[in-house]
Amino acid sequence: MDAQSHWESIYGKKAPDAVSWYRPHLETSLELIERAAPGYSAPIIDIGGGEYTLVDDLLARGYQNISVLDISQTAVDVNKRLLGVSLGTYPLAVADITEANLESCAYDAW
Repeated sequence: MDAQSHWESIYGKKAPDAVSWYRPHLETSLELIERAAPGYSAPIIDIGGGEYTLVDDLLARGYQNISVLDISQTAVDVNKRLLGVSLGTYPLAVADITEANLESCAYDAW
């Protein structure tokens, strides 16, 4: 089974909060982002963030230039559904980060 099939299977079977790595808020990640990107217009890419809460917290704090990349279309679709109107225009992309060519495009304009 390839990596994408593996993650599609996981996210197809489990609710976002039913996986062992789920946390309602990623405090350490938020703290590190706030230190590294204090401006709310700083471009941020959340790798593997398809079903996670980091983007919700970043939007709630006022960050405006967020992109999410995940290997699982299912996870990305769940994120879109959960965020609904909060989604705005931030991009969600499906790709394997080990194969994605981020140099050839601006990740904040997917």
